[in-house]
This record gives sequence, structure tokens and C-alpha cells, in this order.
Amino acid sequence: FPTDRTTEIGQLISSYLVREKDLEDHTIHLLFSANRWEHVPLMKEKLHQGITIVVDRYAFSGVAFTSAKGNFCLDWCKQPDVGLPKPDLILFLQLSPEEAAERGNYGHERYESSSFQEKVLKSFHCLMEDKTLNWKTVDASQSIEDLHREIKSIAEKTMEEVQNKPLEELWK
Repeated sequence: FPTDRTTEIGQLISSYLVREKDLEDHTIHLLFSANRWEHVPLMKEKLHQGITIVVDRYAFSGVAFTSAKGNFCLDWCKQPDVGLPKPDLILFLQLSPEEAAERGNYGHERYESSSFQEKVLKSFHCLMEDKTLNWKTVDASQSIEDLHREIKSIAEKTMEEVQNKPLEELWK
């Protein structure tokens, strides 16, 4: 479940990210959240069936990116996502801005500048202070094979630990 660019909201987000459209900062933040909420019924259905869901970015990314713009506080940024399904595990793949810039297509989308990314990183660090969430930081500069092995190990351990745990809501 990454940002779904196929829905009407997703198409609007996509055109914003590739700089085809300009949208006011509050508006784009709320659209990202709305795009997440579009998936909630399907997510809950899958979770109740015992299916593990992997989400690319989710609410924390939206909060970190918007709050990095400077005129937004973390609390305002979190509000539209209050009540989303709470993840059992949040993996933060840490990579230096320099290494990120060396990866393919970096800089093509909005927000892909090292100065902005440093602000985003600070916001993520603030979010990681929330001890009600299970954050794990992983070194993303290691080989794909080693990264895969580490993520798989952490995920399997977490799945075992939360097997019979009820679904909780985020930030409630």
C-alpha cells in the first residue's frame, strides 16, 4: 500500500509531486491523508483475515514532510491521520542525504533536495520519540541482500509477538 496514484486523489498527488500542479501546503497534506483513508476498509479487511500488510511510507512520512516545511507543527500534521490502523512495526531505513542523492532518479520529484531532506530527518527523529510506537532503524546503505535479511528477521519477530494482539488506532 504505497501512495495510490491510480485514484482521483492519487492522480492529483502524483501531478503535484512531478511538479505539473501546484497545491497549497495544507491541501496537499490533507490529500495525502485522504489517500491513506481510501485504503482503510481494505486494510482492516485484510488484517482481520490474518494477512500481514506492508505499507510504504504511511502517515509518519506525511507528518515528517509537511512539518519540515517550517510553518506547520507536528500536532496539526498528525490530526488527519488520527484513527488510522496503528502499525505493529515502523521501519526507518536510514541513509545519508549524500547516498540517497546517488540513487536513481533522485531530484526529479518535489522535496528531493538535501537541505529539505535534512529537515525531514529532524521531523522523523521527533516522531521516533513516541514510545507508544515500535520504531526500528535499519542501515539502508548495506547490500540489498543484507538489508532484506535484516528486515525479514525484524518483521518475522514482530509478527510472532503481535499475533493475537487486537487492532489499535494510531495516535488515540
